[in-house]
Amino acid sequence: MKKRDQVSTVKASLSPHRLRESGTAPDYRFSLANERTFLAWLRTSLALMAGGVAIAQFLPPLRVAGLREGIAATLLLMGAACAVRAVLHWAACEKAMRHGQDLPLSRFPTALAALVAFGAVGLLVAVFTGVFAP
Repeated sequence: MKKRDQVSTVKASLSPHRLRESGTAPDYRFSLANERTFLAWLRTSLALMAGGVAIAQFLPPLRVAGLREGIAATLLLMGAACAVRAVLHWAACEKAMRHGQDLPLSRFPTALAALVAFGAVGLLVAVFTGVFAP
């Protein structure tokens, strides 16, 4: 995506009525599907942030200083990134549909899945090495 396109996508995400000023209206079913995808990403974002808050509030202090806070902060940052990505991707897809272009590709789902898998492996190591033991 070109720099100019990225700027217009950010502007469109902050002011969705700008999307209606260009292109032609797509079939409403595609817009609704785009919105459902956006809402699914927001649910993912909320789940990540809820996990971060739960870790910070309910997990007792661990043997490794700062590990609990690090895990919580990582989940909160991943949730925030997911929310921002959701709205930007929604706007980019809506814009592409209005202009009859291919939908934008994204590496974000792969990156998020890799981070979650990496975190799961890290937690398994922590469980088996006794980091969470009382």
